Amino acid sequence: MTQRKPKTRIQQKNTEAILEAALVVFSQFGFRGSTLDQIAKEAGLSKPNLLYYFPSKEAIHTEVLEGLLDNWLDPLREMDENGDPIDEILSYMKRKLEMSRDYPRESRLFANEILQGAPRMMHAITGELKELVDSKVVIIRKWSAEGRIAEIDPYHLIFSIWSLTQHYADFDVQVRAILEEDQDQIFAEADSYLTTLFTRMLKV
Repeated sequence: MTQRKPKTRIQQKNTEAILEAALVVFSQFGFRGSTLDQIAKEAGLSKPNLLYYFPSKEAIHTEVLEGLLDNWLDPLREMDENGDPIDEILSYMKRKLEMSRDYPRESRLFANEILQGAPRMMHAITGELKELVDSKVVIIRKWSAEGRIAEIDPYHLIFSIWSLTQHYADFDVQVRAILEEDQDQIFAEADSYLTTLFTRMLKV
C-alpha cells in the first residue's frame, strides 16, 4: 500500500487556514448557507487552490466536525469515578462553560449540525458520544446508589449541563443584549449561578 507523503509546511499552513475559515463561515451561515467561494475568500485562497486540498464543501465540513467532536468529548472524559461526586460534576459543568466562553463558534457549528438532523455526525453521536455518556451515567448512578449525591436521572443531568452552559455561546447575542455586561462578567455570574443550582440539586 502506498503511504501518503507528509504535508509540506505550506500545505499544512493552507489546510489549517481552510479549516479555520470554514469554522468562521459554517458557524455563521450553517452548512447549507455556506459556499466554497466564501470559505476560499475567508482563507485568502482561490477556489481552485482550496479544491486542491479538499474535494468538496462536505469534505471540509466533515473534517471540521470531526476535530470539534473530539474536543467536545474531552471535558466529559475527565470526569473521575474516584473523585468527590459533586466536585466532579461541578468541574464538568465549569469545563463546559469555559468551552462556551472560549469556543463559541465551535458551539454554534455543533448546534447547527444537530438542528439539521446531524446528517454528517450521526455515526459519531450514536457511537463515540453515546458510549462515553453511557459510561459516565453508570458512574453517576453508582454515586447515587451509594448515597453520595441525591437520586437523579444521569442522562437528563448531563443534558441539563449541556443546555445551560452552551446557551451562553449559542445565544451569545441575546445574552449580551439583555445583560449589557462584558464577557468576563457574564461568565463569572453564570459560573456562580450554575454552581449554586447544581450543588443544591445534587446534595443529599
